[in-house]
Amino acid sequence: MQSSRRTFLKQSSLLLAGAGLMKQSFANEFKAKHLTGVQLYSVREDMMKDPLGTLKQIAAMGYKHVEHANYINRKFYGYSAKEFRKVLDDLGLKMPSGHTVMGKGHWDAAKKDFTDAWKYTVEDAAICGQLFVISPWLDDSLRKTYDDILAYMEVFNKSGELCKKSGMKFGYHNHDFEFSQQLNGQSVYDIILNNTDPKLVMQQLDIGNLYNGGAKAIDIVKKFPGRFESMHVKDEILASSGHEKYESTVLGKGIVNVKEVIDLGKKSGGTIHFIVEQESYQTQPALDAIKEDIAIMKGWGY
Repeated sequence: MQSSRRTFLKQSSLLLAGAGLMKQSFANEFKAKHLTGVQLYSVREDMMKDPLGTLKQIAAMGYKHVEHANYINRKFYGYSAKEFRKVLDDLGLKMPSGHTVMGKGHWDAAKKDFTDAWKYTVEDAAICGQLFVISPWLDDSLRKTYDDILAYMEVFNKSGELCKKSGMKFGYHNHDFEFSQQLNGQSVYDIILNNTDPKLVMQQLDIGNLYNGGAKAIDIVKKFPGRFESMHVKDEILASSGHEKYESTVLGKGIVNVKEVIDLGKKSGGTIHFIVEQESYQTQPALDAIKEDIAIMKGWGY
């Protein structure tokens, strides 16, 4: 994970702090088979400049599924939920999942209910046809103590209950601190998985991010069989700059042994969604990188 991604998520969380049910047949389509998609953060600059043109290029590469990383003021890349759903439909794309940070501003502890901002997030996700509503960050203030994080895991479960009403599941996506930070003798990741209901809260394992936290993806998949309905498919190399040891690269060129991890995810990890994400490119244009990534995934049978 690059620092820019961390900054982006924190800024999105601050912005967010300040309709209709998904058809069951649509949900069943995603459950019936494995799928390969791309996280649009991989091409974040292109999506900011020209979202429609970028999505057209992604579709032309052979991707059929995308995962968003931009939902601000009830807009996906500047489009309302209904508008963005139409854009995707017209291009033959589907969006089974998306990233929106769920933070303190989304939960009213006094009322024991979610604020309108989070209710709208879930509503708009359903309009777009998502199966998973994924929060890719857990703010420092929510994990200062063991009791703090336990309390927020109850909010995770309640978010799962809210999503379930629209035929979806709430989800969490890891970075690196979950494996390096310990509370009460347990890693933050262990606390999350041991205190959330798998029927309500799915896990999206980023198989690259955790290396900066001192963990290995293959070990985590073995430790928690059946818990990872989605994976961020990512490879890592030594970083050329920045404060983190590793940065992402084209699949198969790094240290992750990606195919072994995703094969195990498919076999015993419970994984049905394989979402390519590349955040660093080593001078290669981002669109060229994800084009190479999907070719590699297809060569591996995904």
